[in-house]
Amino acid sequence: MTLREDEKMPLTEHLGELRRRISVSLAALLAAFVVAFNYSEEIFKLIMFPLKYSLSFSMKNPYLNIIPHEKISQGTKLVFLAPAEAFWMSMKVSFVAGLIPALPVIFYQLWKFISPGLMAKEKKYVLPFIVSATGLFLLGAVFCFFIVLPFAMEFLLTYKLGDVLMPMLSVGQYVDFCLKFILAFGIIFELPIVIIFSTRMGLVTPKTLAKNRSYAMLIAFIVAAVLTPTPDAFNQILMAVPIIILYEIGILISRIFVRKRGEDAGQ
Repeated sequence: MTLREDEKMPLTEHLGELRRRISVSLAALLAAFVVAFNYSEEIFKLIMFPLKYSLSFSMKNPYLNIIPHEKISQGTKLVFLAPAEAFWMSMKVSFVAGLIPALPVIFYQLWKFISPGLMAKEKKYVLPFIVSATGLFLLGAVFCFFIVLPFAMEFLLTYKLGDVLMPMLSVGQYVDFCLKFILAFGIIFELPIVIIFSTRMGLVTPKTLAKNRSYAMLIAFIVAAVLTPTPDAFNQILMAVPIIILYEIGILISRIFVRKRGEDAGQ
């Protein structure tokens, strides 16, 4: 089916197709959520990693070390301030944990929804799309969890602390802080795919993207200000810098695709 044929499809049929794709995605997410909820306690212990430890890289063996946050772990306790706060914490943790294994199904349903508007040559990229989209989301989540969050926790919870203040975090606030950061970085790391699709569809060109690099940097900081769960500039910088790097990666890859499309057209 070509794009011209797809445009003749009735609106009700489009909405019905969208409803089916959303239903399958929600069913996969629900199934993964139920499984993850049974292990919510173990998952929560894992989420405590940024609060207690950080990763240290070295040029000598061992190349990767886990260093405890002595100042934080000794003086910081997680408490819950409402009867249902611990329960909702488990629900939120299970939801995000269930989202990860459901991602391939969700991205596949997204591809099936947009595929009628693609050319026959483009439809064969379904597997690379699912693998790359899932991989980039996981890469963003892992980068946030092991690099950004430990660094942010150590900085924010020890900043001008002295002997007067002692951090005592609500478990709900801590979980919300971590999960929002993880989801935000997972979404942000999809930027190269968005850029590639935009150039592939002819909405923009790599030259235009490169020319407007300064505007992209400004937008990166605006997006970071919106997505970060705290208003401080420190966390916004932690998110804005990866956005700018991913923007440049997207331009580089889109140039390769545009060049390849030109070579195919020449043949």
